[in-house]
Amino acid sequence: MFDVVIIGAGPTGASAALFTAKAGKKTLVIDNDKSVTKRAWIENHYGVAEITGPDLVETGKKQASKFGAEIVQATVTNVSKADNGFKVETDQGAYEAQHVIVATGMMADLAEKIGLTTKPGTEPRIKTILDVDAAGKTNINGIWGAGTIAGMSMHTIITAGDGAKVAINVISELNGERYVDHDVLKA
Repeated sequence: MFDVVIIGAGPTGASAALFTAKAGKKTLVIDNDKSVTKRAWIENHYGVAEITGPDLVETGKKQASKFGAEIVQATVTNVSKADNGFKVETDQGAYEAQHVIVATGMMADLAEKIGLTTKPGTEPRIKTILDVDAAGKTNINGIWGAGTIAGMSMHTIITAGDGAKVAINVISELNGERYVDHDVLKA
């Protein structure tokens, strides 16, 4: 049983995983390796002079893994209610989690299949997005949306930040109190 399963390992999902894993939450990231970021050249990401999309995605996965997130390559085929949360089915097997973060970028097929409420997108080329509240909650308690699929601009700096925001909200809910992650310089 995972505390959090994150669907997607692009900037949104990897950022969410970085926070949940660093907070000590048992985290699994399931990625189908089809992130649109893998086709990007990025020069507008704060703190990064320039980077290719594939390098940004790999760096994000490494950061999340450093803190204990497990990352598997698979395609999620269904998410359904289970005794203590959710059953996340993939083409490679099934996993259980208390919370699920949907970070599927431009892809809304899975969200619609599992009964998440959607609405028309507002970004160019984004037809459908999740209807989430300010915290990232969907209409199904325990399933969250983050990044482009949740209506955020598809710029990597914005989607990564939204992944972090939603992760902090999930961690806070799991902990029963507001979670804050602040590191300080080591002397």
